[in-house]
Amino acid sequence: MSQGFSKSSVGRKILMALSGFFLLLFLFQHFLINSLSVISADAFNEVSFFMGTNPLIQYLIQPILLFGIIFHLIMGITLELKNKSTRPIPYAMNKPSENASWMSRNMVITGIMVLLFLGLHFYDFWIPEIKTKFIEGNMSGLNESGELRFHEELLHKFTDPIRVGLYILSFVFLSLHLLHGFQSAFQSVGFNHRKYTPIIKKLGNLYAIFIPLGFILIALFHFHVKIRF
Repeated sequence: MSQGFSKSSVGRKILMALSGFFLLLFLFQHFLINSLSVISADAFNEVSFFMGTNPLIQYLIQPILLFGIIFHLIMGITLELKNKSTRPIPYAMNKPSENASWMSRNMVITGIMVLLFLGLHFYDFWIPEIKTKFIEGNMSGLNESGELRFHEELLHKFTDPIRVGLYILSFVFLSLHLLHGFQSAFQSVGFNHRKYTPIIKKLGNLYAIFIPLGFILIALFHFHVKIRF
């Protein structure tokens, strides 16, 4: 491997890690907001209204988020293709199951599955929101009854068991992606310490399990509420 390619590869990994850190923070923030939908419909409506009308979030942070998602996916696929093209021994001959976990060997697959879920999520929430605000011109956040509409719209999406099942499956893939991605991001930026790396690995495992599990429980909670009533 040439020195120039090595530097380029390291640079790509660092950029990949930085975009990953940004997405981890966004995911945690998104989880906290969605948790409010279980605790208090009014609190969820108020926070959703603020997030949906604040100019800084709408016109700066939201475009950065969309760019971060696309960049992270493209960079991940690019790195995987580069790695495959530079392996001196075919992966199948190198006993990958003994040298790397399933998650680390299939980050592109789990990443694409998460991206497909984001497409569904955008179809369910982001696109209707854009339509309501910028095409229909309803910036008030109110429904026909004069109440904030966000919690009602959230509940409406969890009446279909197939959609709920797709959300649950997607969060399983998200968990698999995070189980490797969390600690890998720290390694890519050069943080590798005998004392702290095991702690980061444990924190990463907790994050990768409990955040997706939390989203699953939120989806099941709202599905149960709609079925019960």
